[in-house]
Amino acid sequence: MSTIPALAGAPAATHGAGAAERAAEGVAARVGRALEAVFEAVAETAAETEALLTRVAAEGRRPATADLAALRPGLHLRLSREELASGVGFIAEPGLLSDVPAWLEWWQSTGEGDVRPLLLDLDPGRSAYADYTHWDWFALPRDTGRRAVAGPYVDYLCSDEYSLTLSAPVEVAGRFAGVAAADVYLRHFETAVLPLLRELPGPAYLVNARGRVAVSADPAHLAGSLTRGPDFAAVLERARPAARGEVRLVPCRPVPLVLVMGAGLGSAASGEAAREVAGRGASSAPSAT
Repeated sequence: MSTIPALAGAPAATHGAGAAERAAEGVAARVGRALEAVFEAVAETAAETEALLTRVAAEGRRPATADLAALRPGLHLRLSREELASGVGFIAEPGLLSDVPAWLEWWQSTGEGDVRPLLLDLDPGRSAYADYTHWDWFALPRDTGRRAVAGPYVDYLCSDEYSLTLSAPVEVAGRFAGVAAADVYLRHFETAVLPLLRELPGPAYLVNARGRVAVSADPAHLAGSLTRGPDFAAVLERARPAARGEVRLVPCRPVPLVLVMGAGLGSAASGEAAREVAGRGASSAPSAT
């Protein structure tokens, strides 16, 4: 991927360009605040899970699914509190629990305002979903030690809805134990942030660290498509605006999304096909990119 020069310290070409950059930074900050509330819920789940697993380890035993029931009051509270969150929970590293090979302690909100558990068959001999370790919402926090935004994708595992998954690693005594996560329906996120993108003076959209478009007000870059060119992970790592030609790249601090404003970047795929590629059940083995 290409190297992107930072904007910091570079003079704006015109007064209008400077105003556009300030507008983009303002919108990026508002997008960041919109998702940060969900990430705060994820952080609370991670902290509760780490405390629970630490207590179990102090008893000299491995945790079991029954132990994770202690997380449920907090998960229910977060679902009722966070308007954008449609599901929350903890996904265990395979082999962590003593009584099952894999487990999702996952709860979802219903259209009636109730919450219900996600009940899955994770038997590796029967279920296509038994190995969830390669999906981005699990793999990125595990491999980087950082929180991540995965998707959008068709969430065949939980809801059959186009969704984003926000996740963060759970560690006990320095060892990876799984991820805390929350799902956000794409339609709800679009309702929250599309009006902000449309305030900008040029075409604009949001991408995750892998360049997948999360929400777009640019018809050339549809939600679910992949954007070629910039190293978006590097933009997030540096945490400051950058440029690629006429395109402005602004991190939506503190969440791992980048606001892209301006024309000129290529799209590797678009529309329904791209959304299906990003889906958990789009191929013989579920995947999320």
